[in-house]
Amino acid sequence: MRSFLLIVSRDLQLATRIGGGGAMAVGFFVIAATLYPLALGPELNLLGRIAPGIIWVSALLACLLSLDRLFQADHEDGTLDLLLLDPLPLPLVILAKTLAHWLTTGLPLIIAAPVLALTLNLGADGFVTLLATMLLGTPSLSLLGAVGAALTVGIRRGGMLLTLLVLPLYIPLLIFAVSAMDAALFGLGASAQLLVLTALLLAAIALCPVAAAAALRLYVQN
Repeated sequence: MRSFLLIVSRDLQLATRIGGGGAMAVGFFVIAATLYPLALGPELNLLGRIAPGIIWVSALLACLLSLDRLFQADHEDGTLDLLLLDPLPLPLVILAKTLAHWLTTGLPLIIAAPVLALTLNLGADGFVTLLATMLLGTPSLSLLGAVGAALTVGIRRGGMLLTLLVLPLYIPLLIFAVSAMDAALFGLGASAQLLVLTALLLAAIALCPVAAAAALRLYVQN
């Protein structure tokens, strides 16, 4: 547990020194979401109807911005080789790094989401569901992104390839998160969609660190 927390603390400090991955993600999140009202005009009913999709697409793209720093910096300075030799199992190392990524990227998005929801005229009935979907969905974004980051760790300028690998994995999250918010806005129960998001999160916690660890080991061996 001590090694796990040390890795989380190290990655948090590095993210702060680099300039704050959370600030960059939130900045992109806000800018991307505010472009939609400028393009669609001041039609509040239309904005309120499509607000769930706007918020989640913007959050997804903001998360993609910082995925390449999950392992790339460690690979370039040799830290990745040391992490592979760490007594802590590699899947737990990856889980720790993913947790740090979520704390610096996903958590700031959750904090900023209600403010954006107000500007997009999201109905009051959707606020609780919005927070629930963000709490369940953003950790899955980081976990799935870790797999893509591990597969592209040795590729120069692999950001485009990383995006192409990860985006199809994000589609189920996007569908069920937006569906849950739509159901809440129309007065329908969103419990089924939230249960699916919970199941996806649990599956991602169990499988993604193992898959990312296998990808990193394969890269080092080759």
